[in-house]
Amino acid sequence: MEYLKNGQIHTALVEGYSSEGYGVVRLDGAVVFVPRAVRGERIDLKITRVMKTHALGELVKIHTPSPERAVPDCPYYGKCGGCDFRHLSYEEELRAKRQRVQDALTRIGGADVPVEEILGAKNPDHYRNKCQYPVGPHGEIGFFQARTHQVVPVDRCLLQPEVCDRTAHAVGSWMKRYQIPAYDEVTGRGLIRHVYVRTNRRGESLCCVVANGRKVPREAELAALVLAAAPKTVGVVLNVNTKKGNVILGDQYRTLWGQDFLMDTLCSLEFRLSVPSFYQVNRDQAEVLYGKALEFAALTGKETALDLYCGAGTITLCLAGRAQRVIGAEIVPAAIRDAVRLILLEEGRTYTIQTGSRLERIPYKDILCIEREGKNASITSSGGISKVRKSLQQVYEELGAEEFIYIDRGCIVNLIHVMQVKDG
Repeated sequence: MEYLKNGQIHTALVEGYSSEGYGVVRLDGAVVFVPRAVRGERIDLKITRVMKTHALGELVKIHTPSPERAVPDCPYYGKCGGCDFRHLSYEEELRAKRQRVQDALTRIGGADVPVEEILGAKNPDHYRNKCQYPVGPHGEIGFFQARTHQVVPVDRCLLQPEVCDRTAHAVGSWMKRYQIPAYDEVTGRGLIRHVYVRTNRRGESLCCVVANGRKVPREAELAALVLAAAPKTVGVVLNVNTKKGNVILGDQYRTLWGQDFLMDTLCSLEFRLSVPSFYQVNRDQAEVLYGKALEFAALTGKETALDLYCGAGTITLCLAGRAQRVIGAEIVPAAIRDAVRLILLEEGRTYTIQTGSRLERIPYKDILCIEREGKNASITSSGGISKVRKSLQQVYEELGAEEFIYIDRGCIVNLIHVMQVKDG
């Protein structure tokens, strides 16, 4: 490494990528990391920093461009520290990430385990369902520049739904209009630290403002501006974080408007998400991931499954349909509360059949269909068939839910009954 000096120009071949997406170049055995260099390219690079084990370089000229090189479609790329691979085609990005896992297993772990091909996303943009915007000391809202705490103002981020950006800008407008001071990490003074937005499949959102204090001025006006920018907002929450440091969320919450949680659907299950609950930020890929996990687990229904760091219980409940017993473990109290509420929602609702000789409770989630059988209603569940001497209409009204399938024989003669069920 001694022969490498800052400012030197070298010509070399890019062999691969670092974990951060930098091109890897070797100069007489010395490793040089070069941002925005693509595997297979022959480049000129300038040494910018020399360290004990490696050096950093700057791309000066590309002699042979790679067909996998892409023009970054984000105007903040290279300034904001949020993305590392937008100068690559998506296929090359997946290859780079696969190689990163392979290198970790082989070189660091010493394991001879081949990594399979990555199952890529159908749409690699706009996938994030949780966005956290730091607020700079002068009120700028965006994302940190790489390896710094300097906020780069961002109008539109390609990784998340537009409603997140609109919500963050609404908070910024509230700060400017009412002169709400931003938090300054250096002095520890000021008020607004972060803007947090969570979204669901239905386009609804939950907004959380992280503040260096228990109250903020003009709370009603804040909620009004957020709702004007994002009409499907279900709640505006204040999080109190008065501690210095990099931890975004504090331990105390107060609802300023609406509710303090958001419901979302994952793997056909409904999940209740409060602000601190862990939840996979890429919903669609999470379903692919969980599906593969269940496939590899090959559960027979006799096992006890342990879901460590279970968050809101997403994997726990996916396992529940396959294993005899599932235990979820989590250290975040709010996440556990969300998981318990969800389990109660899924498990607690039952339909009761009571006669002089028997009492039977059928969990809603176990009901497959309900049919008419003579003067009875026949309820088919995962536990078998139960009959109750009531009409379909009576059973429908008692269930008070719309997510069941009712089957009746006949056509015209039963049309009035069908319409009654349809009209509720």
